[in-house]
Amino acid sequence: MDEMRYGTQERGGCLPKRRILEGGVDVKARCAVVGCGRVGTSLVYHLNRAGYPVCGVASRSLSSAQKAAGLVPGTPFSIEAAEVTRDAEVVFITTPDDTIASVAGAIAKKGGFKDGVSVLHCSGSLPSTILAGVKETGALIGSMHPLQSFAGADLESNPFDSIIVSVEGDEKPVEIALSMASDLGAKGLTIETHAKTMYHAAAVVASNCFVTVQDMAWTFIRDAGVSEKDAWSVLGPLIEGTLANIKKVGPVDALTGPIARGDVATIDTHLNKISEMQPDLESLYKALCLHTVDVAKRKGTLNKDAEEALVKRLT
Repeated sequence: MDEMRYGTQERGGCLPKRRILEGGVDVKARCAVVGCGRVGTSLVYHLNRAGYPVCGVASRSLSSAQKAAGLVPGTPFSIEAAEVTRDAEVVFITTPDDTIASVAGAIAKKGGFKDGVSVLHCSGSLPSTILAGVKETGALIGSMHPLQSFAGADLESNPFDSIIVSVEGDEKPVEIALSMASDLGAKGLTIETHAKTMYHAAAVVASNCFVTVQDMAWTFIRDAGVSEKDAWSVLGPLIEGTLANIKKVGPVDALTGPIARGDVATIDTHLNKISEMQPDLESLYKALCLHTVDVAKRKGTLNKDAEEALVKRLT
């Protein structure tokens, strides 16, 4: 193969590096995917559509591997990962978080990684360093996490379109992952390996905990006599307006409501009624409001007396 060089292409404020042959012909890395759940199966289909050859897929379940391989006719599949990874330039390990390191280690022991291969996992919370053991084989390591909720293997639309894909690890895997993110229609974001856990914690709060807070709101609105089927029509415009304000001015300046005003009496009324109707949610409401006091302080709308009164009532 002709000598390759690296160029850069700007996309969405990021600078993913693309591997190209002399003469300008784009070359896409041969990929293998180990783990055929929602993320792995989506990668098989959409990487192939983006021009990346899929040289094999593997899964603990043969039927899952076969189903994923069927999305790209002619793709080899197996329950033995090393059988499909040996010729790959990039190996994705998309198994559950607690098995990533052991799966990678098993592939390495069976000679499934060729020298210089980029091994990427897709965990949001775990750093690339959990793959450190495979570097003894000459492999390079990284992580590539799509900041997206995969409810299933989406074949109708592109779940990677315009989302953030965070990458970290060794230089070459990071370059490749940024190129792949760009080709998938996403925006690549390079983060520091040591920051991976807090990055994922932010994602959990923004998505999962947001759902939990909405569930609490749904419970309260039901107790107010609004049926569940009408909850969104009542709360939806407020939620969407709040998100629009956060997008426009950030969370601190978007804060409104009784705590931002220092309205201790209203919060006291809430707590009395919640303790009566939903006592299991009282501590969560207090915790959320206590942090909201801190946000209001940063916004500068809360005087000292109101702050002290709120903290006393909430603790």
